[in-house]
Amino acid sequence: MTYVIAEPCVDVKDKACVDVCPVDCIKGTDDDRMLYIDPDECIDCGACVPVCPVEAIFEEGELPAKWALYTELNAQYFKDQAATRSKVKELVKQG
Repeated sequence: MTYVIAEPCVDVKDKACVDVCPVDCIKGTDDDRMLYIDPDECIDCGACVPVCPVEAIFEEGELPAKWALYTELNAQYFKDQAATRSKVKELVKQG
């Protein structure tokens, strides 16, 4: 299983997780409202979890149901960044 970054990261983007990731699978640009984990590169080490100040990173199987869509968003980001940005913007509007 991979790790997933969920809603608490939106508009926070603390990059402590990026610094500790041994395989550099956590990405995000200045245009993004959050960071994303590439499920194809994540080695499931969990190093990112304890350093996240907003507790936004979950093992896929432990992700709260209310944030289930973020599993898809993390994977989608590495295929279509524009669509992912649009979906996150929509989710934020919905509250």
